[in-house]
Amino acid sequence: MSIADNITAVRARIGAALERSGRAGERVSLVAVTKTVPVERIREALAAGVTDLGENRLQEAAPKAEAIGPGPTWHFIGNLQRNKVRHVVRFAELIHSVDRLSLLEEIDRRAARIGKVQRVLIELNVAGEESKSGAAPEGLDRIVRAAAGLSHVRIEGLMTMAPLVSDPESVRPVFRQTAAFFDKMSKTTAPNVEMTYLSMGMTDDFEVAIEEGSNMVRIGRAIFAS
Repeated sequence: MSIADNITAVRARIGAALERSGRAGERVSLVAVTKTVPVERIREALAAGVTDLGENRLQEAAPKAEAIGPGPTWHFIGNLQRNKVRHVVRFAELIHSVDRLSLLEEIDRRAARIGKVQRVLIELNVAGEESKSGAAPEGLDRIVRAAAGLSHVRIEGLMTMAPLVSDPESVRPVFRQTAAFFDKMSKTTAPNVEMTYLSMGMTDDFEVAIEEGSNMVRIGRAIFAS
């Protein structure tokens, strides 16, 4: 199948998952994950209607963004170290992987230098996996409250990465718990916080994630695999 065919198939699966969850007609943002994908194939995805691109690694993201030029919305979805923040804020419109207050503060500081308000998601690790990044749920309130005093970041939602498993049903509780935190935070009014996006689900589990409330999925293999 071509990349265009793959995208059509993924969108059909998204629509079916929305129907199963009683959310038919709602919008789920599709972020095409371009890790290890050459620029030529990324351009094929853009020609097929993809508008959002996600990268895990700065060393890949920056040259790809420069080569492709204006148009797509770039998401940084990988683990972010503080010493890389100054580079990421120059191209990423949405950073998914903020997992600690010190990182949020560094993003605010670097965004201020270029006159930008950086949109971010807070990454939660509800499964408690030591090998995964992400804030512990009990630390979420502290990060969100701190955003009120930062003028160059805006928290726009939550992100999670479920454990890699053979049966996506087994990670449904992870998505359900994250969605519950999202709903709770959506009722909180705080400066610089607007809970818009719940970024959950990748190639192997995005349908379950949507059934549990995701409105943004990060898909690589299902789009770009030959």
